[in-house]
Amino acid sequence: MGDFLTSFDKFMTVYLIPVGWKVLGAVILWIIGSWAIKIIGNLSGRGMKAQKLDPTLIKYFEAAIRIVLKIVLVIAILAIFGIQTTSFVALLAAAGVAIGAAWGGLLANFAAGAFLIILRPFHVGNMISAGGVTGDVKEIGLFATTIDTVDNLRVVVGNNKILSDNVINYTTNPYRRVDLKAQLAQGVNPYEASQRILEKVKQIPNVLSDPAPFIEILEFNLAGPVLAVRPFCHNNNYWQVYFDTNKAIQDACSAAGYPAPWTNQVIHHKPLG
Repeated sequence: MGDFLTSFDKFMTVYLIPVGWKVLGAVILWIIGSWAIKIIGNLSGRGMKAQKLDPTLIKYFEAAIRIVLKIVLVIAILAIFGIQTTSFVALLAAAGVAIGAAWGGLLANFAAGAFLIILRPFHVGNMISAGGVTGDVKEIGLFATTIDTVDNLRVVVGNNKILSDNVINYTTNPYRRVDLKAQLAQGVNPYEASQRILEKVKQIPNVLSDPAPFIEILEFNLAGPVLAVRPFCHNNNYWQVYFDTNKAIQDACSAAGYPAPWTNQVIHHKPLG
């Protein structure tokens, strides 16, 4: 029994207690390090905001700083357990090459994110259509861009998909055009109808006077003339102007007493024989 207690005491002194101290030190270092990383990230973000940097750059650099500091923290924790950090760095580099070969798409997204920051086809807060998604840009991350769609869904799109696709930025230009059609019935004077609808459209809130809205004859079909109704507005007011223009077309045609358009066809029968 005495030999067992002596061996157990030696085991505790030589192995368990040192390992326990190392684990405790690692836990404390992780807690303090994570807190410090959060503080550094917040301070760096405030500093960049004070320098009036672009919000897109701020979010991108904040994410990069946090990732680098996390890696440094992990290396420091491994050093507590006596693991050679130089070997770990070499192993990490080798693993990075292997992962890069296996996950080429991930690195492609990372590279595309860097190009999005450099080329700046859009910024945080812009409304864009890219990668099959239309909405407001909330964040341009290291690997993906976060977009809130017009129906309030959050979509995360890989940066490489965005960079390899056409990007439509609805916010860059000060205004955009609303394209609508007005189908008239046969016998309705398209010029008179154009003036009536134009007067209604000009009264719609947020429709710009410069450039002024215009209405022209777009085509003729079996139902009658088709008018192109084209007001201009700021992107933020697009859908309000879109729906109000439809109402203006309906109100103008109803007030004038225009008949509902319907397809007209004249068939001539020729007697046989």
